This record gives sequence, structure tokens and C-alpha cells, in this order.
Amino acid sequence: MSGIAGLVVAPAARLYDHGPAHPLRPERVLLTWDLLEAYGVTAAEGVQRFDAEPASDATLLLVHTPEFLEATRRAGDGEDGPWGRFGYGPGDNPIFDRMHEAGAIVVGATLAAAAAVLTGDVAHAFNAAGGLHHAMPSRASGFCVYDDPAVAIAWMLAQGVERVAYVDVDVHHGDGPQAIFYDDPRVLTISIHEFAPELGFFPGTGSPDEHGGPNAPGSAINAPLAPGTDDAGWLAVFRDTVPAAVRDFGPDVLVTQLGCDTHASDPLAHLQLTTATYRRAAAILHELAHEAADGRWVATGGGGYQWARVVPRAWTIAFAEMAEVELADALPAPWVAQATAMSGGSVPATLSEPAGGLL
Repeated sequence: MSGIAGLVVAPAARLYDHGPAHPLRPERVLLTWDLLEAYGVTAAEGVQRFDAEPASDATLLLVHTPEFLEATRRAGDGEDGPWGRFGYGPGDNPIFDRMHEAGAIVVGATLAAAAAVLTGDVAHAFNAAGGLHHAMPSRASGFCVYDDPAVAIAWMLAQGVERVAYVDVDVHHGDGPQAIFYDDPRVLTISIHEFAPELGFFPGTGSPDEHGGPNAPGSAINAPLAPGTDDAGWLAVFRDTVPAAVRDFGPDVLVTQLGCDTHASDPLAHLQLTTATYRRAAAILHELAHEAADGRWVATGGGGYQWARVVPRAWTIAFAEMAEVELADALPAPWVAQATAMSGGSVPATLSEPAGGLL
């Protein structure tokens, strides 16, 4: 396998900040970029680093409604209004300063990754700040303002791409892209996620019975997992579900959401994964991109709420796989010191950790 790997580093994405008490912390993305730099990945041969511009309103409107954009802009500018009907308010989606601008730069970063892949400047591209997969056309949801994977997919379709496969490994169901493309046979959505209706687990969708609209039967595939699923159980479902479905679909581009809130230590979920699974899954997706999509792979971040201990390691493993860079298991000491100081707690010293179950 070969091909240039693009890393989108958009410092303005730090604007996407729900506040210090919110579990979605911008530091998780900043620490990922810093870890990749500390390892020397950003300077490696075959890696291209680039910035991004905010997505335009016209591009956001490929998925979102004008009313939603206007509400997001006005709420983020401090205006009073009936913002609750757009999903904003106390809880998951608090109003924060410059919400529209923050959401637009996250979308713009995923669009930059998609554009670089489509033009052939890179084979694969990664936006760690993206993966906001719960946002709906007219409503914020699950910490997500604008749905950057869905906007990027819609944009690629508008550029003439005929088929896109979207694979979501976040612990929460990829409900936004599924809902947006549910009746579109050009888009295959696959989501592997915890599914526990009896626990009221968010977002409550993602059963195997959800398999596409009347014009696109079979275009949605859901692989629900029970709480407590470990590395071996997760990988078995992933291997049984994803590669064959993507190969059969034959996409022009593979898009993935690489949420790592599946980790055993994540505070918002109940799966038992370790970084061993992230390494195996990234390798399988990399091979699949070359087999099924001529190498064209657009990846985003996603969930992950152990923002210093887990997220940077998980996404560094993923991008190193994209770039075919071998990493020492020991994390660079200056980065460990930085992350420890930022988090106020201990940070693992290695990428690896004992795996749960036989892989």
C-alpha cells in the first residue's frame, strides 16, 4: 500500500469549545496534533500537512437548513431566541461563543480533507477535529453543531462522486449521516456502536432493523453491541460486517468516523476496548480503502472523553497507519509531561496497553 497521507491541522478549530465543564474538550484535538508532531509524523516522508478555511453557508446548506444556520449564528452571537427548538440549551449542546464560526471551521477542515483526496493531492486525509455525526439538518444534537461527515459526503456527491461508503466506529450510533442519506442509494452507512435501549443509551437509534429507505434498501447497516463488549468481540463484529459490505458496495471514496469513546475507560459508555483494537481497525480500514476505493480515504475524529489519556493515542495510531509510519511504543517524554500538566492527572507512557480478550 502507498500514497500520500494528508493531515488537516486547523488551529481555529479550538473555537469549538462548549466550556470547561463539558466532556467534549478541544484539548483532545490539540494534544493529538502535538503528539503526531512529537513523534515526527508530521515531518515524515509521504505526509502532507495543510490548514483549512471555514465552510461557506452555501456548502453547509447542502445538508443543513437556512433557519438552522441563522439560529446557530444568532445564538452564538449572544442573541436571545427560541434556540431550544434547534437543539441548543443546557445539557449536551450549550450555547457558546461564535458557534457558527466554530462549526464552520470543523466542517471546512473535513471538506479540505475530502477535496485533497478527490484532486489526488493525497490518497488519505484525516481531520481529527471532525466526526460531529449527531447533528441533524435543523437541529444540534449530541455535542454536534454541524454534521461535517454528512456535509463532506454531500459535497463530494455534488462534485460528481457516484458512491460513498461511510463507516462509523464511534460508541454512539452514527445517526446523522444515516438519517441524512437514508433514502439515497449512492451512500452506504455502516455503524458499529453500543446499543442498550434498556439503559436509555444515546441516541437510542441504530437497531439492525434500520436498513435504508424505500429507494435505498440495504444502504444502512447497523451492528449493535451489548455493553461490556471487549476487543475480541468488537473486532469479530467489525470483521464480519465492514470489509465485505464495503467491497460489495464498491465506493469511489471511503469515509470513516474514528470515535474512540469505545475505550474501556471512557466515562460516557460501557464498552471495553483498548488501543489494540484501534490499531487493528485502522489497518483493516487502510487495506479496505485500497481494495475497494482505489485508496481514497477521508477520516475524521469523533467521540472520546478521556481527552488526554486515550484520544491522542488512538488518533495518532490511526494517522500513523494512514501514513505508514512506524511508531515507538514509548510516548515522547516531553509530550507526556505536557499532557500530564494540562490534564492534572497521569497519562500512559505507551501507545499500547493490555488487550481485552484474545485478538
